[in-house]
Amino acid sequence: MTILSLGNQEVVVDKGELISYKVDGHQYIHQKGSPGWRSSDTEMFPIIGPTNKADFTVETEKGKAVQDQHGLLREMTYEREQHSKTKVVFKKIYTANDTVKNSKFPQKSTKAVLFWPYDFVFEKTFVLSEDGLRVAFQISGEKEMPFMLGYHPAFNLTTGDVKIITDEKEIALPEVLAVGSRAMPVLSASKISLADGEHGLMITTQGFSHFMLWTEVSNMVCIEPITFYPYAVDQKDLHRGFDYLSDKNGMFQVFLKPS
Repeated sequence: MTILSLGNQEVVVDKGELISYKVDGHQYIHQKGSPGWRSSDTEMFPIIGPTNKADFTVETEKGKAVQDQHGLLREMTYEREQHSKTKVVFKKIYTANDTVKNSKFPQKSTKAVLFWPYDFVFEKTFVLSEDGLRVAFQISGEKEMPFMLGYHPAFNLTTGDVKIITDEKEIALPEVLAVGSRAMPVLSASKISLADGEHGLMITTQGFSHFMLWTEVSNMVCIEPITFYPYAVDQKDLHRGFDYLSDKNGMFQVFLKPS
């Protein structure tokens, strides 16, 4: 367990997962064991979205890869690299074609193991400042590796007065609930606000192109920065949503600013 603190802010990270962010005692992060989701945050990489209707396979330039929903990164374990009072860095290293055990097998998947035909290193960094919490991701690996990236944090809701605000509109929680498991897209956006009664959170991103919103309960909501909205294509065509790794697009950031 890693604890970061600065002034009235406290962050708790467990093996790379953000399990608590408190400001003046208010908890912004969904708590495990509460209704809604078994996790509090995770990453979607190297693909976003379900693959069950495509026999759990995704096309790449190096052939087919076996991937379950939201990719294989979440099945890997982070190693802590650095730690100070206000910063911590975690890393996952993957070697091309190594098999990774699929936790969804056999209850929710027919594939016992997953694999990806490219090497990569994935770093996740938390930095606490006076303005809020920055979560940064750095991807390094084979040049032109195809990938999608999504960050999947779940936010705690404590009142019935919840608003999700974009530059173009205000979204009520029942609208997100009505969309269900597909998640609601908020396209071509790098900023979104969550208002929960007197507690607000501004979420701004760099590197990501869109958001999607998901919840099945009224006590939490996932506001997920993504590079591609996976339901824009059929599952067999998921490769159409790939970006390709270069020196210019391996860095991504999400900044959480309480208000």
